[in-house]
Amino acid sequence: MQPTPGDVHVNTPLSNISVAEIQSMDAFVADKVFPNISSGKQGDRYWTFDRGYFNRDEMQVRGPSTESAGGDYTVDNTPTFFCPVQAFHHDIDDQRRANEDTPLNADKEATILCTHKAMIRRELSWASKYFAASLWTTEFDGVASSPSSSEFLQWNDSGSDPIEVIRAQKTAMLKLTGVKPNTLVIGPEVYDSLIDHPDIIDRVKYGQTAPGIATLDTSDLAAVLKIPRVFVMEAVYNSAAQGATNVGAFIGGKSALLCHAAPSPGLMTPTAGYTFSWNGYLGASAMGGRISKFRMEQLKSDRVEIEMAFDQKLVAADMGCFFATAVA
Repeated sequence: MQPTPGDVHVNTPLSNISVAEIQSMDAFVADKVFPNISSGKQGDRYWTFDRGYFNRDEMQVRGPSTESAGGDYTVDNTPTFFCPVQAFHHDIDDQRRANEDTPLNADKEATILCTHKAMIRRELSWASKYFAASLWTTEFDGVASSPSSSEFLQWNDSGSDPIEVIRAQKTAMLKLTGVKPNTLVIGPEVYDSLIDHPDIIDRVKYGQTAPGIATLDTSDLAAVLKIPRVFVMEAVYNSAAQGATNVGAFIGGKSALLCHAAPSPGLMTPTAGYTFSWNGYLGASAMGGRISKFRMEQLKSDRVEIEMAFDQKLVAADMGCFFATAVA
């Protein structure tokens, strides 16, 4: 048959679609869990109060013409923060720009690439500062069987009791600090095990949300566990070097963190952590980030660059409980 389909059409890229595996910003929790404090300076000090002085019973009966019982409290001004500037760039050379086909848009793509790199770095930093072992006053390890006093039966086991384990640590933290935990952060695989756990399904089944059993979400978990906020760390990163086979992993892994996070920063406000962001850096946002585009004439290229200056600080180790390897 002449002419053939190949004779009458030359394949060209479609101008209305392209494919990129870009993560949703909803997958990242680093800027959602603990309050952000914008700082005009790159580093500084902050005050901490010893809660033991406030929780002690020292009032006494006062006799006629006698002094009242008195007391004091301590303030520590030695804690500090420092926001190092971290950066990443992508260059768009003139030859590439001149030869670019529709729908490619080098400037937009570079901006998305740089922003994505910054979000992954911020999330990985958050995980290293808060979502790891040997950081919190109270920590437990998940095991497959016969848990000891510092362990618990992993929550993917139908015989485990995640509700009791979490509730016990809510009570323990309240007893230790006088403050209730209000936030649970979990990895995606922990989330999958919890919403499929028979104890949690039963609580929902016989509650007011029976029609939604097949679609349990974080609000259902929050309701069952009596925790105001539940976050799932869905962000992933590729740990392989460029050119090697991709190795995808969840940044949150298989662990869980129960903590108290202040809704907003404030004076004499209890919280397990804070993020300090340097917004005094010229052009930086409240989160300490800025993105710029400038000419690199020696390279005959335009450079798109992102910078972020922040410091994620664990400020009260006894206001958190970490559950390592919560699922197998």
